[in-house]
Amino acid sequence: MRAAVLLSLALSLVPSPTAAPIASTSDLIGAMQKTYAASWYHTATFVQKTTNISADGAKNVATWYEALAVPGRLRIDFAPVADGNGVLFADGKTFSMKGGQIASSRPYVHPLMLLGFDVYVLPPADAMKQIADLKFDTAKFHEDTWQGRRAFVVGADRGDLKSAQFWIDADRLYFVRMIRPSGANGERTSETQFNKYERLGGGWMAPEVVFMTDGKVTTTEEYSELRADVTLDPHLFDPAYWTRVHWHGLAPR
Repeated sequence: MRAAVLLSLALSLVPSPTAAPIASTSDLIGAMQKTYAASWYHTATFVQKTTNISADGAKNVATWYEALAVPGRLRIDFAPVADGNGVLFADGKTFSMKGGQIASSRPYVHPLMLLGFDVYVLPPADAMKQIADLKFDTAKFHEDTWQGRRAFVVGADRGDLKSAQFWIDADRLYFVRMIRPSGANGERTSETQFNKYERLGGGWMAPEVVFMTDGKVTTTEEYSELRADVTLDPHLFDPAYWTRVHWHGLAPR
């Protein structure tokens, strides 16, 4: 009996196969939304251990406090929070915060926010437009394998690991990998991986994120204290309130 209950619970954590085949980017976005739109969390908080690795192998470790609200809002406070330093993504812009003040800002759509979180709640047409605006060729679509699991790939032909592309787990329909050209002339290749996914609220979150350049790890992120559907003050994502509103220590709804 216990084994049957455990099997039933395990199966409940895996989305049911979609009825229609997934053969294009629009099919994929539709399937992701059909599976999670009603359940995916709209807010989350976590503590992040950030390790930057220099060319000589030296490591610099920092603590960041992150809060997100989908779509499109992410706040990162660098420890110690009292110093007022961090980064804010909101309203299609990014703000660099120094001492509680805006040091700089510019238009920006965060690709990892879009692919890892926003895609589940945006209108499909908006999601497709933002993906195309980030220079992913939505006409290119194929199936591949990533870390022993089936994956859908948008933006590149099979065997092309240089063009801008993102990978989605074919069964659980979450984002696992992004590759983009980098450098002044696109001569380098940047890669981001979302690893070790865990169930969070009505969706998922990857508590390990790895950033690489030309196959070499440059930054790792490790998340702890993951919480979903946390009540967040809207002012949290307003740079004018940067030093007056914080989230750390808030309880879930």
